Amino acid sequence: MRVALAERYGPPEVAAVATRPLPEPGPGELRVRVLAASVGAADGAWRSGRPWFARLAFGLRRPRNPVMGSDFAGLVDAVGPGATRFAIGDRVFGATGAAGGAHAEFVVVGENGAIARLPQGVSWSDAAALCDGAMTALPFLRDGGHVGPGMRVLVNGAAGSVGGAAVQLGRHLGAEVTGVCSTAHLEHVRALGARHVVDRTQVDPMRTGERYDVVFDAAGKSTYRRARRALVDGGVYLTTVPSWAVMLQQLTSRLGRTRAVIMFTGLRSDDAKRPDLDELAALAAAGVIRPAIDRVLPIDRIAEAYEIVDTGHKRGSVVVTPSAEAGGER
Repeated sequence: MRVALAERYGPPEVAAVATRPLPEPGPGELRVRVLAASVGAADGAWRSGRPWFARLAFGLRRPRNPVMGSDFAGLVDAVGPGATRFAIGDRVFGATGAAGGAHAEFVVVGENGAIARLPQGVSWSDAAALCDGAMTALPFLRDGGHVGPGMRVLVNGAAGSVGGAAVQLGRHLGAEVTGVCSTAHLEHVRALGARHVVDRTQVDPMRTGERYDVVFDAAGKSTYRRARRALVDGGVYLTTVPSWAVMLQQLTSRLGRTRAVIMFTGLRSDDAKRPDLDELAALAAAGVIRPAIDRVLPIDRIAEAYEIVDTGHKRGSVVVTPSAEAGGER
């Protein structure tokens, strides 16, 4: 099978396509023919080894598993001994986490891992993009911000994969959502369902005088210190990008009028992820959420996919198609 791998840390050019033996599923495992896989910020950290703490998860000197990729969608191709939850031909999607291996024509996963059935009508690319953005946005809003009806939520980085999902999920949870993005993405963010849109190139969203129950910094470009002035008493600042500052602020702000929260959603247990996959699949099938996709590329253009991700200016998710059969989107 063909795989995309990086045998050392570095720029997008270190990512290349190679051939590896076809893996066989062991007891309780499935082999999935990967028809779509996302390339996200976590994959970029995997490939580059930056920021430094990424190496704690992926390998100190070089990637522990050179075959990158976590989020995938495809068809069950083989079933190992004792595996009973899925059958050959089932449509599935999910995430391998730090184990990686999804940027390949086939990936082996545990049947009790972070994997769920994919309803008919949800495309392979959409399913992979759900794992990329919505699987991060949902626990942040639900568990970190406790977002509910009538709340006011500001999403910074609303045109990205996580931010775009947050706009749609915030609206679904009953919140009044304000999206922050650049001029080029204003109409896109409105189309996602944002009640209000702020052009960050023209206005500082933290200095408009508006107050929010939750400021979700999906792009990791702001800080708790800047966001505090835009939070109501009891408000929460959420960020996807860890730093020593915000981890300290998460501890010290508990006694204050507002709070800072950092979550490591990718490190949650598979048992915690599976219900979210099921929920997001149902929302996608019902048309409640539709992940934005910047572009879909064949796996041969994996370095280009990483270049796009590294710019930090993509609109939604970047998806690669490892298998030739991926031409049939649904």
